Amino acid sequence: MSRGANGEFAANKNIKDRKKWNKKDPRYKRSVKVKKKSGLLQGAPQGKGIVLEKKGITARQPNSGIRKCVRVKLIKNGKELTALAPKDKAIKFIEIHDQVTVEGIGGRKGGPVGDLWGVKYKVIKVNGQSLEMLRTGKKEKSKR
Repeated sequence: MSRGANGEFAANKNIKDRKKWNKKDPRYKRSVKVKKKSGLLQGAPQGKGIVLEKKGITARQPNSGIRKCVRVKLIKNGKELTALAPKDKAIKFIEIHDQVTVEGIGGRKGGPVGDLWGVKYKVIKVNGQSLEMLRTGKKEKSKR
């Protein structure tokens, strides 16, 4: 006495398989709100941190060059991350112990962009002033 068909094309098996594979599908996870607050910013769009050091990171093949980055310690959870100082001469306006605001760099699924391995964030503000305004000379950097 069997309780139902479990063959290859039986409805019961198809329903069970669909439930099993749905758990691996990122679109399904989003629709069910299973996605947890992962990442260093813990689900927030931006985060504040203190600059620990300035460093250059070499671009990966086939590009060459040194991308200017900063090591930042986040205030909210104490975790460290590497953030890019975007565009030309932006690194000059960032000093050690400055308070910076970082945001995601916009890679696929929150990952890195282009030729930078492991750099998933970029600096947008320094001591409350927009880095773009400082870079273009429209504002001056305030002292903390």
